[in-house]
Amino acid sequence: MNILVTGCSRGVGLTICRTLLFQGNVVYGVARNYTEEFSLLEKEFSGSLFFKSVDLSDSDNVQKLIFKDFISNKVKLDGVVNNAALAYDDIVTNLNLVRLQAMYAVNVFTPMLITKYAIRNMLLHRTQGCIIHISSISVHTGYKGLAMYASSKGAMEAFSKDTAREWGALGIRSNVVVPGFMETVMSSTLTEEQKDRIYKRTSMKKATSIISVAETVAFLLSDRACSITGQNIHVDNGTI
Repeated sequence: MNILVTGCSRGVGLTICRTLLFQGNVVYGVARNYTEEFSLLEKEFSGSLFFKSVDLSDSDNVQKLIFKDFISNKVKLDGVVNNAALAYDDIVTNLNLVRLQAMYAVNVFTPMLITKYAIRNMLLHRTQGCIIHISSISVHTGYKGLAMYASSKGAMEAFSKDTAREWGALGIRSNVVVPGFMETVMSSTLTEEQKDRIYKRTSMKKATSIISVAETVAFLLSDRACSITGQNIHVDNGTI
């Protein structure tokens, strides 16, 4: 399968790419930065992993940058993983419209447009493809300071469910993976005490495994999940 993965160069996105590649897929990765970790993966899977540097806040140029300059209609897309995200954390009374709009460009507007053009590609090739959005447990539990970030992820959960209804008759599926708290660059600014408080809210009292999240994504993209659509799949160590 040919899979597009955003935010591919580190953390969850990089692990998703590695998992998909080990299963024999071809991965088209987009991210702002080309990292050493991605370079090593690219060498290991030469000919199966491709990269393009894209500023995903530039929603106006998504079609050109990704679907013309990188993945043309000659490529039959089987799946998309909208993983890239920008975090804007603050309490609601400090809400800044400029920062909110910047976050929504990356977390909502661009993933919606990527979904639009991916589905057009699937229709062209008559592909029964799959869209995966990576959400956040904060949508469902609430954390102080995450109202704006959670709202952007909640928007994508609603978008996914309606996309599934809209295109299911043609075999195009849309699902959301909802990870619990993970050890990522995005969470690295938290103290150990803050992390421990979050872990204690889960059944397993520890951070969610990034590998578990990636394996769930790979399963949902595969034919083994052909009857799963319009769902939010929680991979959260029992937070909910």
